Amino acid sequence: MVSKKDKETSKKPNTLIKCLTECEKGEEVIVLSVDTGFQQKRRLANLGMIPGAKIKKKKEAPFKGPLEVIVKGSSLVIGRGIASKITVQCNNSCNN
Repeated sequence: MVSKKDKETSKKPNTLIKCLTECEKGEEVIVLSVDTGFQQKRRLANLGMIPGAKIKKKKEAPFKGPLEVIVKGSSLVIGRGIASKITVQCNNSCNN
């Protein structure tokens, strides 16, 4: 007999929500939200970083430096402070 708790956990998709700075190098994720001010949100939207966009983390500078991500075929370098405010969803392809 399957318990009620087992049914609830089996219905949930295997996804993980985290900020962009927590992603591994080479990981492909989907942007869920950008929690920055109006100017930064507009700048990132103009560069293609909008909710629903697929991005891939390419590089991470040492000593808490900026991150390089690929958005719609273009490389973007964003600071770690802004990257920490970008919430992403990782699917089953996550390395966790």
